[in-house]
Amino acid sequence: YLRVSIAEQILQVWQEEKLLRTYPVSTSKFGLGTEEGSFKTPLGSFKICEKFGAGSPLFTVFKSRLPVDKWDPSQPSEDDLVLTRILRLRGTEKENLNTYDRFIYIHGTNQEGRIGSPASHGCIRMKNADVIELFDTAPLNTPVRITPA
Repeated sequence: YLRVSIAEQILQVWQEEKLLRTYPVSTSKFGLGTEEGSFKTPLGSFKICEKFGAGSPLFTVFKSRLPVDKWDPSQPSEDDLVLTRILRLRGTEKENLNTYDRFIYIHGTNQEGRIGSPASHGCIRMKNADVIELFDTAPLNTPVRITPA
C-alpha cells in the first residue's frame, strides 16, 4: 500500500509492515479538503483506479489524461503541468467519494523544485523519474492512505 504524509510531504511504499521506499512529494498549497473546486488534497483511504502514460517518454504532457506534448525542462513554466505518468485515485470513504470526479492524481510535474513543500492544486506531485518508478511498481487497486501527519 501507499501512504502519503501531508506533514512530511512524502509518499511511502509499504509491503505489509515493511517500508520499501520513500519519495518526496508536493501536496496542495490550498490545504486539505474534499470540496469540489477547492484545489485541496483529500484525506483518507483511496485506491489507484486508473493509470495513464505507460511507455510514454519522460516529460510527456497530459491534458485530460491524453499525451499532447513534451515539456522542455530548459523552458521553465509556472503552469501546473501533468507530466510523465498519472495514477488516478478513487476515494473509498463517504467523505472522499468525489475524489475521482475531482481528478485527483499522483503525477509528475514541471515544478520539481517545489517537491517537498505544498505547491499543487490538490494532486500529489512527484519527481518525474520517481513517478515512473512508482507507476511501474504500484498495480491498479493499490490502496493509498493520505494522512495529515
